Amino acid sequence: MKNNFLKHFRDYNQRLSNTINKIDLDLIYEAASEIETTIKKKKTIYVCGNGGSSAIANHYICDYFKGLGSQTNLKVKIKSLCSDNELISAISNDISHDDIFVFQAEKYLEKGDLLLLISSSGNSNNIKKVLKYANSMKIKSIGFCSFDGGYLKNKCSIAIHSKIDSYGISEDINHILMHLIMHYIKLKNLKKKINNKKIIL
Repeated sequence: MKNNFLKHFRDYNQRLSNTINKIDLDLIYEAASEIETTIKKKKTIYVCGNGGSSAIANHYICDYFKGLGSQTNLKVKIKSLCSDNELISAISNDISHDDIFVFQAEKYLEKGDLLLLISSSGNSNNIKKVLKYANSMKIKSIGFCSFDGGYLKNKCSIAIHSKIDSYGISEDINHILMHLIMHYIKLKNLKKKINNKKIIL
C-alpha cells in the first residue's frame, strides 16, 4: 500500500511541476505588474471564483491585505465577491446564481479597478457574466484557468492558462500563483528599515 501511495505522490508532483513550468512567465509578470499598479493607484482589486476557486479568492484577501500590509507601505484595497455568504445566497435565491458576481460588480466596480477571476474550466456562467460586464466597462481583468481555458482564456485582459485536466492540480497552481505574485510585490516594495525583523514570506 505504501508503494502505491509513493507512486501516486510522485506522479501528482510530476504533473503539477510539468504544468506550472509550461505557463508563460511573461504573462505572470504582466499580471504581477498590473496588480502592483492597481494597488499603487489606490484602486480596488476584486476577486471571484466558485468552489475551491472561491476559497482561493478569499485567501487573496488574507495574503494581499495583511501580507502586503506588513513590511511595506502598500495599502491594498481588495475585496472578494465570494465572502459575503448572506448576500450571495440572497442574490442566488431571489435573482439567479449566475448573477452572484455581476450583481455585486455592477455596484462596486469603478474605472481603474481590477478584476481577478479564478475558474478551472473558464466557463462557469457566473464568471462569464461578470467578465462580460467588466469588459463592457473597460475594466481590466486577470483570469486564472485550466483545461482548454474556456471563455476566460479568450476574453480576459491577461489570461494565465495552466493546461491540465485536473481540478486539484489546477487549484494547486492557482494558489501557488497567488502566493508567488504577492511575494514578488512584497519583496519589491519592502520598507527600507524593517527594524531587523525577519522577512516572512
